[in-house]
This record gives sequence, C-alpha cells and structure tokens, in this order.
Amino acid sequence: MESARQLASVVASFYTECVAKSQRLREVGFLREFRGGEGMSGPATHPDSSYFLRKLHSLTGIIPVGAFLAEHFWSNSAALVSAAKYDDVSQELQTIPFRPFVEWAFIFLPILFHGGYGVYIWLRGQSNVSAYPWVRNWLYTLQRYTGLIAFVYIGWHLYTERWLTHGRSTYDSVAQDLQNPWYLAFFVVGILASSFHLGVGIWNFLCKWGLAATVRAQRAAGQLGMAVGIVFGVVGVLIVLSFRLDWHPFSSYITK
Repeated sequence: MESARQLASVVASFYTECVAKSQRLREVGFLREFRGGEGMSGPATHPDSSYFLRKLHSLTGIIPVGAFLAEHFWSNSAALVSAAKYDDVSQELQTIPFRPFVEWAFIFLPILFHGGYGVYIWLRGQSNVSAYPWVRNWLYTLQRYTGLIAFVYIGWHLYTERWLTHGRSTYDSVAQDLQNPWYLAFFVVGILASSFHLGVGIWNFLCKWGLAATVRAQRAAGQLGMAVGIVFGVVGVLIVLSFRLDWHPFSSYITK
C-alpha cells in the first residue's frame, strides 16, 4: 500500500511539472507570436546574420525611409488642391538648400540599404508559413513580398521622376503618364504595397526595439501600424485619382 502511494505521488508530481512546463511554453509562444518577425513569425534565418545590420535595417525602415514616404505623400497631396499648387510645391522641393546631400544621405542611400539588405535576408531565409499558418506569419510573409514590390516601385519612381526629368516633372506630365492603364495599375499596386509594408514595419519596429514589450502593447502597435497603412493607402490612391481624373476636391482652399 505504501509503495502504491509513493508511485501515485511520483506520477502526480511528474504530471504537475509537465503541465507547468506546457503552460510556460504556451506563454512564450504567445509572446513570440506578437513579436513581428521574431520567433515563428518570419523566415528562419542563418545564425551568422549580423545583429547590428538587422537593427539598422529595422530602423531605416522607419527613419528615414518611412519619413520620406510620409513627406512624399504629403507634398504630392498638393495635387488635391490644384495643378498649380502641385507644381509650386514640386518646384519648392527642388530648390531647398543642400538638396543633393539631403537626397543621398536621407533618401537614396537609406532606401538602397533597406531594400537591398531586406532582399538579402529574404534570400538567406526559409519561410515556415506552410508549417505554421498563423495570421501573423502570413502578415510577415506578405510584408516581404510587398517590400520587394515597394523597392522596385520606389526605385523606378525615383528614376523616372527624379533622374530622367531632373526633378522637373509637372502635374500635366504625371497626369499624361497616368492615362496609360498599365502605368496607372503599377502606380496603384506600388502605393498599396508601400503602405502595407510600412504599416507592418511599424508594428515590427515597435516590437523588435522593445517599445512594445507586453502583449497589450504589441496589440496596440499592430493596430497603429494597420491605421497608418490604411491612411497611407487611401491618401495615395486619392492622389493618383487626382492626376488621372483632373480632380481637385480641395480647390476651395484657394483664396481669391
């Protein structure tokens, strides 16, 4: 009888320990699920990846690349006021002091690094979405694809609107280009991909840099990223429609 009681006690202790370990694993897994890109929510990367470069890659996605997108959307929204307003803002941007330095230091080089290193990480990784088909895994994977689309779109956009025209594109020239349905489709896809990529990137940045450490904070970070992505996408499409349809919903802002 005494042996039976001892055996039952050992079994109970073992069961209790297993339950406790299982609970801890579930908690860790739950937290990892919210660490945009950490744990199972992204491609499995090689252990020799540079920690510093990854941090820098995450940072440049927000500052200055994200800031550049925000400024670019803001300045182009002048088209919603009038064609003349857009041309004035475009001319003003081309005449800022130290423009070549500002462009290379805060636009061209950061975009090249962020996009190029992002492609490098993707090629070196191995997607695990098929093994763990969770929503956040799919978001991370979509971020990789939209990042590639955004990299191509932004690079092409800078080449055609900055290098070929030396920054002298006007409202009429952009409107003429957008009459081509393929050109229009490429613009819309590029804008939506860039907006989605930035939105998920904000969530990843806040989680990876420890600014959203708790589950509640990470959920709020995700909601913030979603809001930013939606706002950028809507504003970008409205700007395209302004060029395509010669539409200026805020023309009443012009004072006589």
